[in-house]
Formats: sequence, structure tokens, C-alpha cells
Amino acid sequence: GRELNLNLEGHKAIVFGAARGIGHAIAKRFAHEGCQVVGFDLEHPLAPSDELASHAEIQFIRGDVTNIGNIESVAQQHGDIQHVVFCVGIGSGKVGFPFWNLTPADWVRVIDVNLMGAVNVAHVFAPRLSKKGCGTLLNLVSVAGQIGSQTDPPYSAAKAALINFTQCAAKDLAAFGVRVNALSPGMVKTELNQSVWKASMDALPESEHQSYDEWASEKLRRVAPLARWQSPEECASVAVFLASNHAQNITGQTINVDGGQVMHC
Repeated sequence: GRELNLNLEGHKAIVFGAARGIGHAIAKRFAHEGCQVVGFDLEHPLAPSDELASHAEIQFIRGDVTNIGNIESVAQQHGDIQHVVFCVGIGSGKVGFPFWNLTPADWVRVIDVNLMGAVNVAHVFAPRLSKKGCGTLLNLVSVAGQIGSQTDPPYSAAKAALINFTQCAAKDLAAFGVRVNALSPGMVKTELNQSVWKASMDALPESEHQSYDEWASEKLRRVAPLARWQSPEECASVAVFLASNHAQNITGQTINVDGGQVMHC
């Protein structure tokens, strides 16, 4: 069948958090659409033979989003970037209900990476995109940032703040023709999702432990009307659509790819 032509050939994109998971899928999809892609992460992709590591149109750079100097450096090397994707996320690694099971110290790194990392990226690239008078910025958030999830309050709060910052940035950049959106996945098989399962099991007596698949299946039935996993590839499809001119009137929005977990009227 015919595919929707996104007309992204020859564009250049940077994906922060491109080594694995959703960011990995987004980087590959931008390359598939004919973009030159810069992948930025603390780590290199898992396997040297991986498509992301070997794809001729993807240049992988190691760096830390909490270090604004690292971001400035890559921006100076690649001044012609039109699409910026922030897909970095960490959890506290602990079960957060009630929230005082955690300490305030458990919040610091989560906020620093999930929120301030995105703020660093935006501060570096927004002036460059506004000078071009075009381009897009996409922040990966979470359903947890919309529903006050008790699973990991620092993570939920950081993602909620990032949704709000996305709206602020969208308003500021609209006059320059730059669009800013948030993409909110639900249940996706990633290392972060598995860490939530592990923390949940660690908080239970061993007699109540479930396998990852058992835990996930039960949770999906409970929270998602469609009761099925979302995939990194589905998120990637939405990401490239939002970068295209087909989405030229979409800005300041949080797009949920979540099987119906969060519904707003």
C-alpha cells in the first residue's frame, strides 16, 4: 500500500536518548524518512552491528543532557538541524507510594535528567531554530505526567513539568514558525518500564511476586481500554508525523500513544 509522504528527505534531526528504546526507534524512523540523523546519548547503541550504529545517515555522539556544554558542542557541530527530539528519561528506581517512602534526595537526579535535561536542550536549540524560522521540537513525556501516578512521584512530577514547559516553549516559538509538542507513551516494553516492574516486586513479599509478563498483562487490562502494549515503532511514527508539514497546525499539544489510558475532552 501507499505510505503517507512526510517530505522529510534532506532534513536533519537530532535525537537525545537515541541509544535504545523509544529514542532508538525514533532515530531509525527519521533516517528511514530520508533525514540525516544525529543520535546523542550517554551510551553507544547496545550492539555494534545494530542499524543505529551502522546506518550511514546516523552519526552517534556520546554526551550527557545534564551538561549544557555537551549540548552546545553538538549544536555547534551541527548547526543545520531542523528537528530536535528529547527522549531521555530515568526513574527513581523505587516504589513511590506513599510518596514519603522516598526521600527528597531521591528526586534530585530524576528532575535533573527528565526536566532540566530537556530545558538545557531547548535553551541551546530554540534560538537556533527561531533564527531559521522553521523546525520542530518534540519532548517525550508520559501518561504518568498527566494522572499523578503514584508509582514514581519524582518521575511523574518531572514529566508533568515538562508538559507545561512544552506549552510555554510552543507559545514562545510560534511567532518564529517553530512548533513544539510532547509525545506521551503509555505501556512500552523498555528498560524503564522493566525497572518499574522490578521496583514493584521488590516492595512485595516474595509470595506475591509476578513475572514481568504477568505484571504487565494485569496492569494493561486495568489501565488501558485497548489492553495492549504500545511499541517504540508506534511512537516513532507519531514523532516523524509531528515533524512533517502534515502537522503544520499542531503545536503545544501532548499526543498520547497510550491505548486510551488518558482521555481529555
